[in-house]
Amino acid sequence: MISLNPADLSIPKLHEHLLNAIAPRPIAFVTTIDKEGNVNLAPFSFFNCFGSNPPTLVYSPALSGKTGASKNTHDNVKEVAECVVNIAHYDILYQMNLAAGMYPKGVNEFAKSGLTAAPSVTVKPPRVAECYVQFECVVKQVIETGTQGSAGNLVICEVTQIHINEKVMNEEGSIDPFKMDYIARMGKQFWARVGSDNIIQVPAFKMGDDLGLGFDQLPDGIRQSPYLTGNDIARIATQSAFPSTQEIEELKQADFMQEITVKHQGNFAGLEKELHQRAKVEVVRGSIELAFQILMMVEELRA
Repeated sequence: MISLNPADLSIPKLHEHLLNAIAPRPIAFVTTIDKEGNVNLAPFSFFNCFGSNPPTLVYSPALSGKTGASKNTHDNVKEVAECVVNIAHYDILYQMNLAAGMYPKGVNEFAKSGLTAAPSVTVKPPRVAECYVQFECVVKQVIETGTQGSAGNLVICEVTQIHINEKVMNEEGSIDPFKMDYIARMGKQFWARVGSDNIIQVPAFKMGDDLGLGFDQLPDGIRQSPYLTGNDIARIATQSAFPSTQEIEELKQADFMQEITVKHQGNFAGLEKELHQRAKVEVVRGSIELAFQILMMVEELRA
């Protein structure tokens, strides 16, 4: 493990480590306006949702790492404390990248990128019509973290109006992640596209009496299994109760289980290996209860 003191690193190298490690990062595609009415459009990957009551978004138009100059977005929100945070998607990635160019103040990035400005309802800056979701915001505070190049400027916004394209909604009236075609920034020139092939569904953590057992309640034979990963065991540990005696007895009578036990009769190590590997297969399939039953049957046989 390499251990680094930030004070010992050059700013470019420190910046590189931060951005390569803290990834992927969502994109705030921000529209602002200055006091003369000039519109600016720029993307920022130092961005996230910070609260729901009130609805709060934060992003940071950092000072230039090369010149130390402030970005137009930073200057604009101090002149007109309003913005629109648009959520970009893959189909406009390269247009968004055009808008990221360091154009002089007064240049309208809508014209440069070919994107469409749509009027907002509660704020002066326009929305990006092509974006599936747009948040109109008032700027509540700007926290400037430093004066040197690459210093962050934390813009804290309160959402005043939300626009959602019906095409990304599901039947329950929620935004469907499988329809958003998200993009996210990584380090240097690398980006991520989040589509259906790499969206993972993890059950919401149980509350109250249904809290998971946790690692500490599992037998050593499961926790120390060389055939299961930490993630595999964690999925077992989310179960709120151990399999019942009846469930394990019924499992013993299953055809596949009788074949395995006969195959490894008198060879517990071989039996344990095959059953742990079978449990892993069931975990991958999402059959967590069955996997837990298999593992606890091994523990019963071990005793």
